[in-house]
Formats: sequence, structure tokens, C-alpha cells
Amino acid sequence: MTRPAFRYYDLFMAAFVVVLLCSNMIGPGKVVALTIAGFPLLFNAGNLFFPISYIFGDVLTEVYGFAAARRVIWAGFGALLFAAVMSNVVVGLPPASEEPFNAVLQPALEVVFGSPWRIVAGSMLAFWIGDFANAYVLARMKLAAEGRNMAARFVASTVVGQAVDSVVFYPVAFAGIWTTEVLLRAMAFNWVFKVALEVVLTPLSTRFVGWVKRQEGVDVFDEGTNFNPFRIDG
Repeated sequence: MTRPAFRYYDLFMAAFVVVLLCSNMIGPGKVVALTIAGFPLLFNAGNLFFPISYIFGDVLTEVYGFAAARRVIWAGFGALLFAAVMSNVVVGLPPASEEPFNAVLQPALEVVFGSPWRIVAGSMLAFWIGDFANAYVLARMKLAAEGRNMAARFVASTVVGQAVDSVVFYPVAFAGIWTTEVLLRAMAFNWVFKVALEVVLTPLSTRFVGWVKRQEGVDVFDEGTNFNPFRIDG
């Protein structure tokens, strides 16, 4: 069956992939130290922007359905895979010694883009599992609630998706390197931080979703949907 032509679906897919790539490629290069209400915070700069991908995921699942969101998640995974391969190739290529700027550029590239394989694998796996968990919970809750309580569904699906993301990423990337206490604290903080951002942005995201539904003239309920994440043909 041919997928209907929508005005904004492709734009949301592009925006999702851009946010995902930027938060994974640019954000991890800097750890931020802030003090809010006397409480010191240390977090990866990418954490400020990665939750935006979950908002786009909520829009895609809520408006277009799980199958449409599944295609976008696979597009994001493919983009991350290509970025990881390209980064390793670019960093691994021998720099031209006759170009003086390479003496500065090569070490910088190694620091920013030369992530250890465990971090790359953990990031990709956590994204894939976490986003599918988010989409699945949201789609199922929409059916159960008959489309009501959108804000609660957005937050609940993010609670699950971000919990899965943290539980997968940190052990894969840092188990055996960090102590168990540090690992658990990082998992808990990042989960709370990302969910809090979702809660703050939910009033805007629900209004935005309502506007998209009106513009597209669609509000998909996933009755009879095949929730197999490996099926990408609709």
C-alpha cells in the first residue's frame, strides 16, 4: 500500500536526524558545569539537545503512527552508523605533514571525533532501543486512552524511553571503567534531567502536535499495527 503524501513528514524526519547527529557528534565534546539554586550540575552538553529528538519522535508517533516513526528511527540509526564510520576513517587517515594546520587539526579531530568503540556502540544501541521503547509505549497508550491525555502520554513514554536509553548506554560505554556508584549516579541524573526537559516542553509540544494534525488532516491510531521494529516497509 502506498504511503500517503504528507506536507511535513519528510521535514520532521530531516529535523529528527539533524538533532540526533548534532547531539551525538557535537554535544559530547563538552562537559558543562552549572550551579542552579546552589546545586552544582555537571552534564554533557549534548543532553540539552538530545531530548528534542524525543519530542520529534512523539510528534511522528502521535500524528503519523508507529510505522512512520519506525522508518525515521531507522533513518536516524543509519545516519549515526555512517557518521561513526566516517569519523573513524577521517581520524584514521594519515595527515599530510606538509600542511602545517594538520599539526593542530589532527589532535583536535581525535579528541572530538575519535570516540572509543564502546561509547559509539553504547550510544547507537541506546538510541535504537530507547526510541523504539518511546514510540511503542506512546502508540499503545494512545490506543488504551482512545487519544486522550496527550501530555501524560508524552511524559510517560519519555520516562520509559529515557530510562531504557540510560540503562543501556552507561553500562555498555563505561562499565568496568567507572565505579558502580558513579555509573548509577550518572544514569539517574541523566534520566531525571532529560525527563524534566520533556515535562517543561510538553505544553509546547502538545500544542504543536495539535497544529500538525490539523494541517495534515490525520491522526493515526495504531490498530492492527505490526510493532516489529525490524519491519521498515510500513
